[in-house]
Amino acid sequence: MSEDFYIKRNNKNMDTIDRLLEELPAFCNDYFLGIDSQTSTLTRLNYAHDLKIFFFFLQEKKYRGKKLIKEISLDDLEQITSNDIEYFLSFLSHYHYCDTVHNCNDRAKARKLSSVRAMFKYFFNKGYISVNNAAKVSTPKLHEKPIIRLDSDEVFDIINTAESGYGLTPHQLSYHEKNKVRDSAILMLFLGTGIRISELVGLNNEDLNFKDNSFIVTRKGGSKSILYFDNDVAEALKRYIEYKDQTCDVIKEPDALFLSNKSSRITVRAVENMVHKYAKIVSPLKNISPHKLRSTYGTQLYKATGDIYIVADVLGHRDVNTTRKHYAAISDDNRRAVAGKVKLKRDDE
Repeated sequence: MSEDFYIKRNNKNMDTIDRLLEELPAFCNDYFLGIDSQTSTLTRLNYAHDLKIFFFFLQEKKYRGKKLIKEISLDDLEQITSNDIEYFLSFLSHYHYCDTVHNCNDRAKARKLSSVRAMFKYFFNKGYISVNNAAKVSTPKLHEKPIIRLDSDEVFDIINTAESGYGLTPHQLSYHEKNKVRDSAILMLFLGTGIRISELVGLNNEDLNFKDNSFIVTRKGGSKSILYFDNDVAEALKRYIEYKDQTCDVIKEPDALFLSNKSSRITVRAVENMVHKYAKIVSPLKNISPHKLRSTYGTQLYKATGDIYIVADVLGHRDVNTTRKHYAAISDDNRRAVAGKVKLKRDDE
């Protein structure tokens, strides 16, 4: 199986990390080298972005005499108190950075705090600093977000909308005839297997096996899994592959399964926009993304099987508690089903 997509993605991430490290304090190079073998490039990229905001805050609020973030030293890091980090979390609520106003919610604050904690823990464990004050800071309280998903009728409607184009604007319809077979196949694959958007975009033609309706996905962290799809998904994929072979004369990335209008591998952003376009028609009050289609599949699979472990395995969750939190919650159907179960009067009254 060709891994060009994942190699390119990792190389792009590493290039961006290198550029960010040029702006960060010199000791950050040691940190990123130390975590290289335990983390993915995407994790390290997120850490680098978060730490750049943290050091920007320190330069702005604590070490104002330093003209550059790079001037912050390990000695300065050791002088940072838990109060400083709590101030950082407050700062994230509303701050100006790169000529833009930013507002972080509690979930975003928690992620940035996690990045800061990981760095402090590394230098503390290595003996470069004598105290880990980041460990003393409490994580912002996170409120459970409602699980947004499509109901059964909306699943049928979004696929029908992709096939028919009903409800699209005249501008959208001008592209619909060319893209409807591809879009239908993508929606069917999302709703029929629950794969992540990065897994879908990274699919190659050779990953599909129609003999047993299986395909290979590259999971988060680089591991590979074999998943299966039903005959409806198989037919949608076959129609798209046949259409692609008949209409695409020059393909820039011949290994890629799903192509853009420019005959190169479709991007994550393009898939997000496509899903939003159709979802807005069938369910205008729900902000449906590719991840919400994954939630839709996970919920339906749990309802059909009642087996949280098989749902976790199919979705690629490392921790079954993640699956349980999202898909084993009481649904409206459950609530309706228990209504009237508790008797308040005798049957003969």
